[in-house]
Amino acid sequence: MNKTKIIFFLISCMFIYSCGYKIVDKRKLQSFDIAQINTTGEKRINFKLKNKLLSNKKEGSADLIILDLNSKKIKTVKDKNIKNEITKYQIDLEILISFKKMNGNKINSFLVKETGTYDTSSQHSQTLNNEKKLIDLLVSDISEEIIDQLIIKLNDL
Repeated sequence: MNKTKIIFFLISCMFIYSCGYKIVDKRKLQSFDIAQINTTGEKRINFKLKNKLLSNKKEGSADLIILDLNSKKIKTVKDKNIKNEITKYQIDLEILISFKKMNGNKINSFLVKETGTYDTSSQHSQTLNNEKKLIDLLVSDISEEIIDQLIIKLNDL
């Protein structure tokens, strides 16, 4: 009885440890380098997004690309209380990305959207800090989505 439990445990451990799942490293799939980034729209968002994208550069790559970013921020009221005071805002960030290879003429584009909400505070400065923190989180998510989409689209070409 005891030996069968040990054998069953060893066999089940062998199946669990050899599942074959591996995490894909995005840096190995990234076969391009960003040569230039042109931005239009919201200046603060573009600055943060440009810095995030340039931090993911892969030096020495054969494919150089040019990115054109057009950002738009839409701030709307999401929630009000009984006194008709605003308690929550919603921010929608839309980034239209156009890219082309340096040695090619074909221009490809895609759109990335992110949405988030933040609470208002009794102090206006705290409300502004909440908005800035939300924008930082959204820009971080958008930059990762842009890199993922560029990897997919450039590996297909």
